[in-house]
Amino acid sequence: MATLATESRQKQQHQTAAVLPDGRKVVDEVSGWLRVFDDGSIDRTWTGPPEALPLMQHVEPYAVPRDGHTLHDLPGEPNLRVYLPETKDSAGRLPVIVQLHGGGFCISDPSWTLYHHFYARLACAVPAVVVTAQLPLAPEHRLPAQIYSGVDVLRRLRTIVTSDAVALEDPAAKLLREASDLTRVFLVGDSSGGNLVHHVAARVGADGAQVWAPLRVAGGVPIHPGFVRAERSKSELQATADSVFFTLDMLDKFLAMALPEGATKDHPYTCPMGPNAPPLESVALPPMLVSVAEKDLIRDTNLEYCDALRAAGKEVEVLINRDMSHSFYLNKFAVDMDPTTGERTQELIDAIKSFVSRH
Repeated sequence: MATLATESRQKQQHQTAAVLPDGRKVVDEVSGWLRVFDDGSIDRTWTGPPEALPLMQHVEPYAVPRDGHTLHDLPGEPNLRVYLPETKDSAGRLPVIVQLHGGGFCISDPSWTLYHHFYARLACAVPAVVVTAQLPLAPEHRLPAQIYSGVDVLRRLRTIVTSDAVALEDPAAKLLREASDLTRVFLVGDSSGGNLVHHVAARVGADGAQVWAPLRVAGGVPIHPGFVRAERSKSELQATADSVFFTLDMLDKFLAMALPEGATKDHPYTCPMGPNAPPLESVALPPMLVSVAEKDLIRDTNLEYCDALRAAGKEVEVLINRDMSHSFYLNKFAVDMDPTTGERTQELIDAIKSFVSRH
């Protein structure tokens, strides 16, 4: 998809100066993903190359099994989307993966095809219950709103699973209750969702085990987390493969919209290994599996985070996705058609499966 980002930027240059029929002017745009108007309104309609649009299509839930799983929506605060794999052992409960979506805190919907194809596959491979949720988006909702929402997902999960079965009216809630092992909850997040894995886990850890019992966060899996510094890293300055999913323009503008007013990338939300953040030795974190893409723009700061965890005495494993760029596994086209991307995606799934089985 190397040409998609180039086409998107060309289209962006034209649209940034556009005036809509209602008189609104586009004052900022992020690589075809998001437009900001002079009246403060936001448009997240995809304006990039049409070849990528199928990846943003909404996937409807289904109670009849497909490829070994069912998919359910649970309206509420917050709304949950649940993948339930079919298993032969009906007596056993399954670990729960809580997926915190990426998108620079500014875009994305967990119902999109790009997430669906990966997390449906992961649910069956582990096997595990996979719970996702739509997180609040910036610039309307700046950090720490997304962190609070991630914690709320865990609270609602615990409420549903610990409720009396008779009190659960929604059939999907009953299925979630029957399938879930709350003592083995794993946080998995891609890109900015990787930041949320760290911060949500830290908040739960700060509360203490008794506060959250019987729910226990047994591990975290930040995938290509959006950990950066205000000063560019070497990998950000290197020439890398063009990607519609991640550019320096997206990195800079999304974080400017998402961080608290006046904050830089050295803020703890984006630099938990920096001097402005609490010392990692003092942060209660579960075991971590950090996935780092070899050709990611922010590879160097991802590795710096891993080194900081080790130095602080934390349990951390690192998976290097060789020859891959940011969020490669979400591009279903590449996963299906390119053998190397397909192989690396399977390696990522296998690593998560192994990590869950050992914790």
